[in-house]
Amino acid sequence: MPEIVTSPLLLAVVALLSYLLGSVPFGLVITRLLGLGDLRAIGSGNIGATNVLRTGNKAAALATLVLDAAKGGIAVMIARAAVGADAAQLAGLCAFLGHLFPLWLGFKGGKGVATFLGTLLALAWPVGLACCAVWAVTAAISRISSLSALVSAASAVMWLVVFGQGRMVVLVFVLTLLVYLRHWPNLQRLKAGTEPKIGAKNP
Repeated sequence: MPEIVTSPLLLAVVALLSYLLGSVPFGLVITRLLGLGDLRAIGSGNIGATNVLRTGNKAAALATLVLDAAKGGIAVMIARAAVGADAAQLAGLCAFLGHLFPLWLGFKGGKGVATFLGTLLALAWPVGLACCAVWAVTAAISRISSLSALVSAASAVMWLVVFGQGRMVVLVFVLTLLVYLRHWPNLQRLKAGTEPKIGAKNP
């Protein structure tokens, strides 16, 4: 972890603003604006890009992916530029928590994969790119989004070591743990062999 040099009050402001940014449910907003229905009543009911893809609108899914990733990335970049490295890691964590537990949706949010990757890209882009590559390769082989997310998240600590980013280990461990907890139902379906492929209509 970086040295904590920022005042607790300022860090609290960063945490709150980052959480509120992370809480914006872009997938839900986009599908409603495009008249695709209530995303929570489609497919798995998740508000992320994978479920948006189940509407059949690839552009909407791509927009959701980019915007969900940007929540983490923008929070990190603004906090780092305006405050410092300690605030940047806190901002990434709180934006991620906002996506998982959004205030506006009764704290029932997404699974955090795009926001996880966006946060890593902003904090240490080589680590973020490596995790994105792991996701892409796993998705190309398996055609299963959840498996790709889990393998990518699991690889993150390894990439921290490879690229000398030890100061991020605690944050990345927490984010990875949360990704796995949010994917618990997917893990059960993977074990049972019933997890749907990317783009499938059913959850």
